[in-house]
Amino acid sequence: MPSIKQVALRTITGVGAPLVAVAHTGRRRREGLAAPTTRAAFLRQVPLASALEIGPFNNPTIAGPGVSYFDVLDAAALRTRAVAIGYDAERIPARIDYVSPVGDLDVVDRRFDAVLSSHAVEHQPDLIGHLKKVARLIEPGGSYFLIIPDRRYTFDQSRPETQLSDVEAAHRERRRVHTGESIRATRLQTTHNNPLRHWLGRHGAPAPDAALVAAANDEARRAAGGEYIDVHAWTFSPESFRRIIAATSAATGLSPAVVRDTAFGDLEFFAVLRKTA
Repeated sequence: MPSIKQVALRTITGVGAPLVAVAHTGRRRREGLAAPTTRAAFLRQVPLASALEIGPFNNPTIAGPGVSYFDVLDAAALRTRAVAIGYDAERIPARIDYVSPVGDLDVVDRRFDAVLSSHAVEHQPDLIGHLKKVARLIEPGGSYFLIIPDRRYTFDQSRPETQLSDVEAAHRERRRVHTGESIRATRLQTTHNNPLRHWLGRHGAPAPDAALVAAANDEARRAAGGEYIDVHAWTFSPESFRRIIAATSAATGLSPAVVRDTAFGDLEFFAVLRKTA
């Protein structure tokens, strides 16, 4: 039998979703966004006969004989890593086809009809550089499929939205590791990760203590020395992501074919970038 809380959430979601859909229709038209969809429906569009997934770790998004994987560790090392941090290692792919400890896509030696990443693009220190490398891996007419967290409904809610100038600066600097600013923002400005609470305006507030501040400053110092500390460099909404991709398409060779709005109660959105050159 469902709990009172579960019934309440279902009621809120059931009543709220149609209202949100109507309210957001005009905004979607203005911003060039497509209507929301489900993760399963989005993934059915990926041509699995020739696809590369970036960063599957212990939870690959696609699978099949035509799917290849890229990650920073090989399969055995990923299993060891997963166990060490308490993650389930059962779904780690039997083979990681392309491995680069520094996440360099240049090790991939062929092209695919599709490249896919899930909750990975926001971790790229140089977004434009990343997109350029992905474009080189895609066959003419192919696409980059992305699943991206919407910062408004995740632990990034209190962080400011990424601007085009931020992305351009990172590319000019050829960043390979994250900045102290990104590290401190990730560690000190995050809140809870319950999307429905965020949709209902119950965001909470970051509450860093002295120990967390000290740890963030230590990580920032290590990053300044060249160490890669894994954090979110970028915080997107569907609108901001689409605008940035459109503005940088001449440089990257990828244009926004479809960017879907975030579904009510969810924390992620979906995008398809088409190879243009």
